[in-house]
Amino acid sequence: MVLKRSHKIAIGVVAGLVVIGGASVVYQKRQANVKSVQAGTVARKELISIVTASGEIRPRKYVNINAQAIGKIVEIHVKEGDRVKKGQLLLRQEATQPSANLEGTKALVQASDATVKASEAAQKTARAELERSNVDYQRVLLDYERAQGLHAEQLISQQQFEASKAAFDSARATVALAEARVGQAAADLNRSRSNLLQSQASLRRVADEFDKTVYLSPIDGVVTNLPVEVGEHMVTGFQSSPSSFLMTVADMSEVTAEVKVDETDIVRLQMGQLVEVSIDAFPNQPFKGSITEIGTTAIVRSTGQSTAQLQTGTQEAKDFKVVVTLDDPPATIRPGLSTTARITTATRDDAIAIPIQALTIRRKSDIEAAESRERGEEVAEAASLTASGPGNKDEVQGVFVIEDGVARFREVETGITGVTEIEVLSGLEPGEQIVTGSYSILRELKHLANVKIEKPGEKKK
Repeated sequence: MVLKRSHKIAIGVVAGLVVIGGASVVYQKRQANVKSVQAGTVARKELISIVTASGEIRPRKYVNINAQAIGKIVEIHVKEGDRVKKGQLLLRQEATQPSANLEGTKALVQASDATVKASEAAQKTARAELERSNVDYQRVLLDYERAQGLHAEQLISQQQFEASKAAFDSARATVALAEARVGQAAADLNRSRSNLLQSQASLRRVADEFDKTVYLSPIDGVVTNLPVEVGEHMVTGFQSSPSSFLMTVADMSEVTAEVKVDETDIVRLQMGQLVEVSIDAFPNQPFKGSITEIGTTAIVRSTGQSTAQLQTGTQEAKDFKVVVTLDDPPATIRPGLSTTARITTATRDDAIAIPIQALTIRRKSDIEAAESRERGEEVAEAASLTASGPGNKDEVQGVFVIEDGVARFREVETGITGVTEIEVLSGLEPGEQIVTGSYSILRELKHLANVKIEKPGEKKK
């Protein structure tokens, strides 16, 4: 049977449609296994590792002045923001009782001093009397010895001898009496001197009490906080007591930014590292500085307490205090201003850098299994590993390199981390294309998977 021409054409059309349909199915299946990825090119560039921390402006040196005496404030000679010199009068408290005590003790010291002088004069008089008595005693002694000789030779009468002996005994008694008076005068002098020392000590005590009602600036600086007014009654107490705090004087010649650095970044910091400080009150005006102090004790972020104050350990997030000294602070800067510090921890002038999000982790066993399947070898499914993280030796970090439409996982060694990029020390060369996204694709992408690069603005169907 001979087919008509129209039948032949119809059969040819049907066959063509079948072929096209089959090819379309095959193409769609192939396309279904191709992942659409975002790609980037490995390049060399300058890379800067930065640690960011926030805190507030603080003067390097400041003094919180607290009440040292109980009493009412009667004079305030400064106001907040005033510049003061060391020794300048700041404030006075009521000093009626301390002043009276001071005047009374001064009078007591003067009286004690007069008594000492009188005792010294009496001692000098007693010593003079003793010397005179000794001279008379020596003269009478000579007369008595001469009388003894004459009496033995019977050249003088018994009456004359007895008169000489009586004079000798009287002179000896006078010397003994003068010596006793000298001893008494010395004792009186010692007692008066002791009284003087005691009254002088009392004077120092009451003078100190009086001085504590007068407050002088301990340093050159600026009055940065003055919460009290004339007429308020102050009491002595702890610094945190509102009824004892008077004012703060800060030396603003050296200004610092005290910031809190996360515990994961503190090991990257060193003394002298350069810092760029941003102050909220001075927008678009960065300031230069350097690290001058790094805290050694962790501070619990939620409570602000030092871990040294805790009785037990804690798993809460911790920070470390870091002090940055500003090179050229503005004259209008004030303590307590909020600040952000960008600390440069490392710099690479010609580093091989890739986006941080391109770095991922895969298991060596999965990589080896994919390569075995590519070679046509049968691979037994490995048991899933429950361990993850740096402690798992089966896991390696790397990136997916795009070669002829295939994403190949390649292990890399990394260096410093910048804001959005990370340094690659080994495993990549400039010019290679790597998978940079998206996150959902990178999370599931497998070694040797077929991929195509998304064009900018392209949307998935």
